[in-house]
Amino acid sequence: MRIEKNTVVSLNYELSDSTGNILEKTDTPISYLHGGYGGIFPMVEEALHEMEIGHFCSVSMEPENTFGEYDSELIRVEPRDSFPANVAIGMQFEGGAEGSEDVMIYTVTDVADDTVVVDGNHPFAGMTLNFSCTVTAVRPATPEEISHQHVHGAHGHEH
Repeated sequence: MRIEKNTVVSLNYELSDSTGNILEKTDTPISYLHGGYGGIFPMVEEALHEMEIGHFCSVSMEPENTFGEYDSELIRVEPRDSFPANVAIGMQFEGGAEGSEDVMIYTVTDVADDTVVVDGNHPFAGMTLNFSCTVTAVRPATPEEISHQHVHGAHGHEH
């Protein structure tokens, strides 16, 4: 079966930076709904379109095609007493501007006696990334998966 719109694609992948350092790697296949539903990078989806089980591809992507450029304005220094007593580097918190419904994930990058530094950038922001993958399965999506715009069941989203 070929990868087309409204097929569920399963693949093993490896994500690395421009120097070849592996950032993420699957132990078991992941699955996404093919056809512009936002379940995978658009450039990868384009490279996989009309391919079949066993196909290997490698796509190099600039920041604007992945997690965007690094934005120094997304670094915030907050009062220490705004955080729980056990706050530590690496913890993540949701936050946003007052009165706004937009929520971001901030990662704690530094903790001092009276301040906490948080960064709203994705950890891979500003990086050129290489996505290499091998297609392990392709099947038609169910009507429910198409209406919900994501995969259900094994390797996908459960409700």
